Amino acid sequence: MKNFSMRDGAFRRVFALLLLAMTVMAAGCSSIRFSYNQGDTLLYWWMNSYVDFEGQQADVAKRDIKAVFQWHRKTELRDYAALLGTFKRQLAGNPTQADLLGDYREIRVRADRLGQRAVPELTTLAMSITPEQITHLERKFKDKNDEYRRKFMDGSADKRQRARFKKSMEQMELWFGNFSSEQEATLRRASDLRPLDNILWLEERQYRQRRVLAVLQEIQQKKLNREQTSARVAGLMRELSARMDSPERKGFYDASIDHTTKFILTAIRIATPQQKAHAQERIQGWIGDLEALAAGK
Repeated sequence: MKNFSMRDGAFRRVFALLLLAMTVMAAGCSSIRFSYNQGDTLLYWWMNSYVDFEGQQADVAKRDIKAVFQWHRKTELRDYAALLGTFKRQLAGNPTQADLLGDYREIRVRADRLGQRAVPELTTLAMSITPEQITHLERKFKDKNDEYRRKFMDGSADKRQRARFKKSMEQMELWFGNFSSEQEATLRRASDLRPLDNILWLEERQYRQRRVLAVLQEIQQKKLNREQTSARVAGLMRELSARMDSPERKGFYDASIDHTTKFILTAIRIATPQQKAHAQERIQGWIGDLEALAAGK
């Protein structure tokens, strides 16, 4: 399930406020509460690595991150806990691929809702971006793309399969704990059935990066006012979200989601009772974290 939110989050990674969705929905560490309570500071430094804030920008960014976190904590976290409760109930039974596809759609709805809430803050950021910062952002994109090529595109097909499988297993072990060698062999076979489409994923990253840079350049060069900038930011977010359903990319995304859900189902079906109990306990811990955070703890 983590794969969904990560891949659906290319635009969120660009405008880093939207990393909030990944922090909570992906459950990327053992304690959501710890990471979330540190999230505003970590998110600021992450954003700074892309934008290289200057002067008052830093104070404004910190203020806006805090505002979005406050909204998110107050309005979204109990809903996330309820969604994790759905995952937990599904895991206790025999979930189908349709169940996982439904989960994926629910995550997309919440990611889009977060994105729309952050439009005012993203508008403020976009209006403050300088030509030098756009150049810095472009270099950062290039560096990240080069890193992606080294990790997932260099070497033989088997090397790339192993790199992808290693990343997937880190996520599976977060949920289920350790797998036996026999289970890992089964999961490796299921993983290798997925298309090795790293080139297409890189193309998607680059397309989204180009669109972000183009909108920022338009805002800066034309000196758009706040209303115009807000319309551009909101429109770009809708465009990139809708791209998954566009005629030229729907087949690619649908195939990726289909193979990913089948891989997850394989892990669920071969999991032992002890491993499923581990997942249930882990999910319940995350639910408790979310509920505590929503209560301001």
